[in-house]
Amino acid sequence: MLATLSDDQEFFRQTTDRFLTEQVPRFVVRGLRDDPAGFERPFWSRGAELGWTSLLVDEERGGGTISGSGLVDLSLVAYEFGRHAAPGPLLGTNVVAWTLGARGAASGDQAEVLRGLLSGDVIATWCAPLVRPEGWQATVEARRDGDAVVLRGEAPYVESAGEADQWLVTCRDGEGPGTTQVLVPAASAGASVVPMRSVDLSRRFGVVTFDDVVVNADTVVGEAGAAAADVDRQLQVLLVMLNAESVGAMQTGFDMTVEWSFDRYTFGRPLASYQALKHRFADMLSWLEASHAASATSCHAAQERHASADERLSAAKAYIGEYGAELLQDCVQMHGGIGVTFEHDLHLYLRRVLVNRSFAGSPADHRQRIATLWHGEAAVEEDEEGAAA
Repeated sequence: MLATLSDDQEFFRQTTDRFLTEQVPRFVVRGLRDDPAGFERPFWSRGAELGWTSLLVDEERGGGTISGSGLVDLSLVAYEFGRHAAPGPLLGTNVVAWTLGARGAASGDQAEVLRGLLSGDVIATWCAPLVRPEGWQATVEARRDGDAVVLRGEAPYVESAGEADQWLVTCRDGEGPGTTQVLVPAASAGASVVPMRSVDLSRRFGVVTFDDVVVNADTVVGEAGAAAADVDRQLQVLLVMLNAESVGAMQTGFDMTVEWSFDRYTFGRPLASYQALKHRFADMLSWLEASHAASATSCHAAQERHASADERLSAAKAYIGEYGAELLQDCVQMHGGIGVTFEHDLHLYLRRVLVNRSFAGSPADHRQRIATLWHGEAAVEEDEEGAAA
């Protein structure tokens, strides 16, 4: 999270914090393990009233920011979601809201869906491409058939797939090398969802299959075959939220463990007084502070659309994914036997970080992605030098 917030941003963060504390305390989150949806619609609608879904949408389309930097403001919500291991389709809904706000039609069904997202009455998610070191890879194909678009393929790892009313599907163009995005109602004939098991108690995923799903051509978002740049931006938005969420979960787990180490006594001394444990706390704090810095820096780069944004986001995703899991595993070890019980709250944050670690690319994927980006930049520089010569 940002080291310094404006008064408005701090008030917004505190409001989200209080709301989540009241509405989804830890015992409620533990109880969501057997809930098919993982969240309740009234809870999400009230969150939308607080602005959770409108920060990436321009005011003329019904949205608005807190500070003028919508992505930075959204990272505050994601951070609090991580701190509380909160339920709700924050990731997919905001990606779809940005896409419809930026590229969606100003009237008709797409505009109606956007209004529903901003009010919390509609749930939408992103059937995203797979993130690979060499770039993202769409797994669904879209082809034109007269005035219709036919979708075929399978989208794995879709957040809130079974709970969504609408899916934003990123597709490879069946008639060329381009990328097309289509807004598909979840009730469309030929579309089905297979639920996936997740270690996160409140986050649900599914595999969405499109078996020659036919939709109208007006469901295409933006220009057909020309959505690659939008997908790049959507991935940036997703990575900002994932990084901020994980840092929030790391912060809560660390704070819980520090408090425990002062309250728990062995041989007449608090755990925090032992030199060996002090060294472990120092390591964990360095990982935590570095994760805060990486998340905030990459968020600002993405907000400003800096040329280094992709590299910074992948660096943050790789570092936080690696050391977030390491930190929370250490927290479990520090707690001893009670740390591995279901009744203790620590596992809620470990679960969230572990899911975020592999979602939208593992640390290894993003380290390779950085190398690929560097290689591409070096090739461009060589070409420019050769042209100049």
